[in-house]
Amino acid sequence: MWQTAINDAIGKVKQNIGKHPGRLPHITEGQRYEWGENDDWIEGFYIGLMWLAYEYSEDSFYKEAAEAYLPNFKDRLDRHVALDHHDIGFLYSLSAVAQWRVTGSEEARAVALQAAETLYSRWRPQLGIIQAWGKEDDPENGGRMIIDCLMNLPLLFWAYEQTGEQKYYDIAYRHACASQKFLVRGDRSSYHTFYFDPKTGHALRGGTHQGYEDGSTWTRGQSWGIYGFALAYRYTKDAAFLETSKRLAHYFIEHLPEDQVAYWDFDVPLEPHTPRDSSASAIAACGLLELLELLSADDSDHAIFEKALQSSMESLVSRYATTDLPDAEGLLKHGSYHVRGDRAPDDYMIWGDYYYVEALLRMQKGIKGYW
Repeated sequence: MWQTAINDAIGKVKQNIGKHPGRLPHITEGQRYEWGENDDWIEGFYIGLMWLAYEYSEDSFYKEAAEAYLPNFKDRLDRHVALDHHDIGFLYSLSAVAQWRVTGSEEARAVALQAAETLYSRWRPQLGIIQAWGKEDDPENGGRMIIDCLMNLPLLFWAYEQTGEQKYYDIAYRHACASQKFLVRGDRSSYHTFYFDPKTGHALRGGTHQGYEDGSTWTRGQSWGIYGFALAYRYTKDAAFLETSKRLAHYFIEHLPEDQVAYWDFDVPLEPHTPRDSSASAIAACGLLELLELLSADDSDHAIFEKALQSSMESLVSRYATTDLPDAEGLLKHGSYHVRGDRAPDDYMIWGDYYYVEALLRMQKGIKGYW
């Protein structure tokens, strides 16, 4: 099953590279990708797919295609194109850091360090967080953190390892601690976002931007937390992060529907056409794989997480993958972006594609991805 799914996925990546040279997939409407410029938060996932495909296949076609985008990503940094957000890790861990990890490229390393410094500039010392969106004086978002940012912290931890500059480690660690304190609720669920008074630094309220309502649990946010806290533990060895990841994973598993693939929010009323979010389940699968590597085989949670991983991935491959659609550009059906905002509630999501392939390759060949 896994082998067939992998071959189909990397074949579609090659097909997309050939059909859309120099272009990048954008969030889409209507069961297709829209191809455009490097000006959103998601373009790194496509480059990451190329590097995964290269590591798996050793076909230089993927390597050359991925390397060709590095000047574009460097130019985006130099001109600060659409970078007033925290998703710089999504963009550059999967492009520049990935290239450095696979090839040892000093050029890619320099771009990645430049990206880490750009992300560092979003640290707000008076709040103790990395600001999610907007400029520092943004009236709506000046005091906002979101759970997604946990997946951007590896870029900072990597920069610390490369340079020895403590500032990168310190803000990544402190942001992870703040995420643990303010975004994780007592019942093991999570807020999507938390807001602080940008002037006083006082904690104000948790809420959501893309979930069903402020008190609900947006499934993709929960999955970011599972993987993000596990990665924070990998870099810091702070046992509290590992425990938090495990708690979030248990909640996610216990609230899945019968086919083991998440709806877009765990608290949304279920109707015949309530959207799923296959991308949330793909991210959670990668988080479970990280946890399985961190836990000993005799840990009581190991068997629970391994069973959940197998069930979820089997469902994604058999029910959600586009293996029966040879001309499809996406790899996973039934992803959702912003259901409440009626933006791509049921479509292909490039990050879902990336995490799906990362999970498959980690399971089949031990290829971990680039976090």
